[in-house]
Amino acid sequence: MGSLTSMRVLSPQDFPAVAGLLDRDPVVDVFVGARVHASKLASGRLGGELWGFYERAELVSACYAGANLVPVQATPAAARTFADMAARRGRRCSSLVGPADAVMTMWDLLRPEWGPAREVRASQPVMALTSGPDVPPDPEVRRVEPDEIDVLHPAAVAMFTEEVGISPNGSDGGAYYRARLVELIRAGRSFARFEDGEVVFKAEIGAVTPRACQVQGVWVRPDRRGRGLAAGGMAAVVAHALRDIAPAVSLYVNDYNHAALGTYRRVGFREVGCFATVMF
Repeated sequence: MGSLTSMRVLSPQDFPAVAGLLDRDPVVDVFVGARVHASKLASGRLGGELWGFYERAELVSACYAGANLVPVQATPAAARTFADMAARRGRRCSSLVGPADAVMTMWDLLRPEWGPAREVRASQPVMALTSGPDVPPDPEVRRVEPDEIDVLHPAAVAMFTEEVGISPNGSDGGAYYRARLVELIRAGRSFARFEDGEVVFKAEIGAVTPRACQVQGVWVRPDRRGRGLAAGGMAAVVAHALRDIAPAVSLYVNDYNHAALGTYRRVGFREVGCFATVMF
């Protein structure tokens, strides 16, 4: 690093500067934004560290280092600096995820230290919607109630396993994953369509900030796919989210998932960026 740049771990007094950085693109940076707004950068609540990269004493980039490693507004120089810090610390994350340019710059430098990855998804369109959906919401899609966790849980495990390639029921038997589901249900951020006591469509709102929220865990039961459940279901989730949660709804999707991309475009989502994910 030249004398005009520096990097350090950020603390609560840096919150105003970080909030300003996150406001540059609140839809793309919603995951880190949610962590920052919920914790106000208190280390015990952040779930990791936030590294700040400065040019001429101005915060220009950041990187969340927790269960995931997530660059924010990372310039090429910042991405290289974050990768160097991560390499020196050793891998503590299960994935490296965020804007594709920064993630792939970091991964090129980290691969010799951390490789091989379990999977690299180099192109994941980030999509967003700020107005009502273009298709009618499914009236049967509603918030999941706390006493429905046992019905939702198998569908959520199936979704996760299909999407990530491993079961969430890892070393802890799935306790953390189930607890996170319960948390989302209690917050009114889990949505599903039930038929005959089973989930046929589901989605959750994972990250939330005052400016945006992010849909995750979209799943249609395999025997019901191709019948339009996803479009109506997503329209319902969007309608709920825009009314009750945040003024912009975002998600990101693998570029090879043409069915999902088509569904989201039909609902009204438009591409606003591109992510990449490196999974370990």
